[in-house]
Amino acid sequence: MNGPHDLGGQMGFGPVAPEPNEPYFHAEWEKRALGITLSCGAFGAWTIDESRHARENIPPADYLGASYYEIWTRAVDMLLERHGFATAEELRTGHSLEQGRVPKRILKADMVDGVLAKGGPCDRPVDTAPLFAVGDHVRTKNFNPTGHTRLPRYARAKIGVVEAVQGSFVFPDDNAHGRGENPQWVYTVVFDGAEIWGEGADPSLTVSIDAWESYLERV
Repeated sequence: MNGPHDLGGQMGFGPVAPEPNEPYFHAEWEKRALGITLSCGAFGAWTIDESRHARENIPPADYLGASYYEIWTRAVDMLLERHGFATAEELRTGHSLEQGRVPKRILKADMVDGVLAKGGPCDRPVDTAPLFAVGDHVRTKNFNPTGHTRLPRYARAKIGVVEAVQGSFVFPDDNAHGRGENPQWVYTVVFDGAEIWGEGADPSLTVSIDAWESYLERV
């Protein structure tokens, strides 16, 4: 979807200024925000793609005015209410008022290290051969979906070259909306600066993205 999270190529937001020796957390509450997000994700009620889409659905003014972990917690609130684990009033007051949905599983302290080490692999087998090969010229499709997508606005309707075939992975555009994993081949596609940024672009610049097969068409 075209939302406040998709800032590639947008102007007026200031320079990217990495913080030297940046700590993992800037405040104690951020540690708790991470823990809550991981614990709620372990309920098994939503996918990582649905959680990303929940963050994208935060109203633009609220999204752009929030810190990283504020965005996470606002999305968790949305997901907990959507899936019946808490009501809006419970989230507002911080008190349980009724019996909500029971989680499929609970992430306990002694399980955390193992769960984090296992991660959440999203590579899946597919029955078809890849449509494209390294060196093929491809064009990204031009679309403006109301749902989740991993193709950024700045890279739509652009011609590039397949740099690598990465394998087959869950298709997030469907998985975010409960339509199944529907895995596809994923390709690294490289674009030159002029193709992405147009006149005046740095001629030495290239931009690479990972693109699902349905985002691409042959040139």
